[in-house]
Amino acid sequence: MKLDIKHIAKLANLPISSSEEKKLESQLTETLNYIAVLEEIDTTKIEPTAHVTGLENVTREDVANASLSQKQALANTKQQYNGFF
Repeated sequence: MKLDIKHIAKLANLPISSSEEKKLESQLTETLNYIAVLEEIDTTKIEPTAHVTGLENVTREDVANASLSQKQALANTKQQYNGFF
């Protein structure tokens, strides 16, 4: 498969030199070949997943607790106006 690297670079708005063009063509070809190998793997019995580490978020229950009264919240302020900081 022949890749049009100049066209791809233009689409990405990337100026490239002719030496970079040759290097990028070989790298992109290698990447696409590897993707082709991955596409051959049978994944029909594999369940979709967002990650494979098995880690889970550690969260606590969201419980409402009593908070400071307005008087307590404003107790150490230098200035307050109409009950605000």
